[in-house]
Amino acid sequence: MPNPPSSPTEAYEVLLEGNRRFVDNARLHPNQDADHRAALAPAQRPFAVLFGCSDSRLAAEIIFDQGLGDLFVVRTAGHVIGSEVLGSIEYGVGVLGAPLVVVLGHDSCGAVTAAREACIEGTAPHGYIRDVVERVTPSVLAARAGGVTEVDDIVDVHIRRTGDLMLERSALLANAVAEGRCAIAGLSYRLTDGTVRLVGSHGPLLPAD
Repeated sequence: MPNPPSSPTEAYEVLLEGNRRFVDNARLHPNQDADHRAALAPAQRPFAVLFGCSDSRLAAEIIFDQGLGDLFVVRTAGHVIGSEVLGSIEYGVGVLGAPLVVVLGHDSCGAVTAAREACIEGTAPHGYIRDVVERVTPSVLAARAGGVTEVDDIVDVHIRRTGDLMLERSALLANAVAEGRCAIAGLSYRLTDGTVRLVGSHGPLLPAD
């Protein structure tokens, strides 16, 4: 991509177009040739930070039909946030200049399912998996307080809360969004058909009417 999108709206549209190509089995596989690889060696300029679940079915460059240097990808199980994640996202926005941050969740999320079961049964997994579940639990509790109990509906709540948490914890991201230099899009991915849908956002994401 010789001229990466420079605004949140443009970046969002490029991602949606790439996802449509993926869904329609009409991928272009852009920016994956040897010449582009060599051109990127001195520096990178990704047009979006993609913070998603680590699920093996959510390979960002594939489902959005992008290539080398297009996306700055950060992934954790259940897209749970820690200081390392926030630092990575801040680097993508503050240093690399990406105008868009995407929070990517998906239906049938194992982390959300485990957190829901832990809340219902009062048990939690062992080891560091427990830490992941505990970080998802506030979203489960917030969803239940609002009468939301199904896993896929809780996923939507968790995606929105993740975006909210970014702005609450990161002054850099909050300022970039407030100034219109960046937007946050919360997307939910459907495993069976590969589509994404917007479930929450912050900042200038959509074109003005």
